[in-house]
Amino acid sequence: MAIQDPHDKQLREHVIYLLNGGGAHARFDDVVKDLPEELCGRKPNGLPHSAWMLLEHLRLAQRDILEFSRNPRHKSPEWPKRYWPETEAPPSTAAWNKSVQQFHKDLKAMQDLVANPKIDLYARLPWGDGQTILREALLVADHNAYHLGQLLDVRRLLGTWKD
Repeated sequence: MAIQDPHDKQLREHVIYLLNGGGAHARFDDVVKDLPEELCGRKPNGLPHSAWMLLEHLRLAQRDILEFSRNPRHKSPEWPKRYWPETEAPPSTAAWNKSVQQFHKDLKAMQDLVANPKIDLYARLPWGDGQTILREALLVADHNAYHLGQLLDVRRLLGTWKD
């Protein structure tokens, strides 16, 4: 039986706000815009990832969480190998742009799941082991915030971030 939550609409709005990078979190578009192409594949001294590696990891992990949330037959990629790109630099500008576009598309799809009043945010996903749409949406928001912070640090160390 679905839980009747008098604050359901407000909760959904808060989660969508968080997924957008609201509040104290950096916004995806702000962090990825205007990054010089020649720096997308460069790892700053002392950091293990380039901007491309972080962008692709964000995209791949978000996609996995989204697909798990809506598809009972989804099989997650091999961890950790398939959650990171094979190269430090994007193969092309088009690859970078495609990754950004896919990130947006999948983020919108997660937001649509959260916004759908027919979906019980608290119901356990029958194919999971305790996961709910609410839990998965919060996981996406948390994971994205963490790695966007890393991407922001990459940009700072490469001298391409204006505070």
